[in-house]
Amino acid sequence: MDSAFLSASGDPLWKSVANPRRSILFNMFHVAAHLVFFAAAAASQEHQQGLELYKQRNYEQAITALERAAQKEDPRSAEFKESALLIGQSYFQLSQAPKAIPWLERVKSVNEANYMLGYAYLQTNQQDQSRNAFARLFGVAPESAVGHLMAGDMMLKKEFEEQASLELQKAVMLDPKLPQAHFLLAEIAIYRGRLDEGIDQMNRELALNPGSSMAWYRRGDARTRQENWDLAIPDLQRAVWLNPDFSGPFILLGRCYFKKGDYGNAEGILRRALLLDPQNYAATYLLGQTLMLAGKRDEGRSTLERLKELKQK
Repeated sequence: MDSAFLSASGDPLWKSVANPRRSILFNMFHVAAHLVFFAAAAASQEHQQGLELYKQRNYEQAITALERAAQKEDPRSAEFKESALLIGQSYFQLSQAPKAIPWLERVKSVNEANYMLGYAYLQTNQQDQSRNAFARLFGVAPESAVGHLMAGDMMLKKEFEEQASLELQKAVMLDPKLPQAHFLLAEIAIYRGRLDEGIDQMNRELALNPGSSMAWYRRGDARTRQENWDLAIPDLQRAVWLNPDFSGPFILLGRCYFKKGDYGNAEGILRRALLLDPQNYAATYLLGQTLMLAGKRDEGRSTLERLKELKQK
């Protein structure tokens, strides 16, 4: 994959922004269960046992204990709702979407349940139900342009690209001036190498939202991949001016200047990128090459030596 499409962590942009680590998901779900339903001193022994097993991430045994508890609990009680949420979460963590769904459907008023339901429905080929779950999560009408946009956005975060594309196309059919929809369609096209299509969609986004630093960045990104340095540079400059704290546009802008033989500008821009992201491999490599070609060979070699350290991290 071209480095232009990678975040500092090496992931595609939508992955790096939107895919939390499993441990973060665990903590979020665990805290949510207690904030929403923490109840009652009267919780059964099976319920307490299941909760402790869930805290230990022993999901299979947690399910067994909590299902026993749920059989004895009043479906209207806070204890039952907590049991249902934790059972659904446990099945979800075990990648058993069909078993997670019926439990999570019992607690649709809980944000975390709708988050998981959105993806569980996708995993079981229920796209309409997935959209409904995400609509509940964000408080929008599922058949509205915004409903389709939010569903597409969430689907894209977990790499359901085909389903996301359908949702986003429906969104722009309903409202061609909806911000972010063209941007996400452009993201899919650029990531898949359909650069002209991606640039066209990004043009539409920028016509609606010229203050989007990410749209300028991604259009510059696509033009960099086309090796159209002169068109890429103004886009990347705008991205930098709108968001001077994100290293991505600096790295690509440094690359453009490097390719044009403008080593002075390349050096300054790449040094700025490394101030923002000191561990970035691509920026370090480009700066080392720039210094070598600019006649600063000792510093260039020293900079390139750092690549060995970065590889080991």
